[in-house]
Amino acid sequence: MKKVELVEAVAEKAGLTKADATRAIDATFEAITEALANGDKVTLVGFGTFGVSKRAAREGRNPRTGETVKIEARNAVSFKAGSALKESVN
Repeated sequence: MKKVELVEAVAEKAGLTKADATRAIDATFEAITEALANGDKVTLVGFGTFGVSKRAAREGRNPRTGETVKIEARNAVSFKAGSALKESVN
């Protein structure tokens, strides 16, 4: 499902115009992004939890040359599906 399809589905289910649905979805994504950037966890009960985990610096290898490459430390976004989402998929 692409964003356009998500907008259409939300507009239909919520009885909104596509413009209103687009603004709502954009605002939701922006709020989640800002919370994660601040190091907060975002929990949507029944859907799942978004979080940020720290990845340590490490050494990797270039598969073409076999040369050792330093990989910098960074933050990674994680998502853990909630029980209701898991049940609906299975």
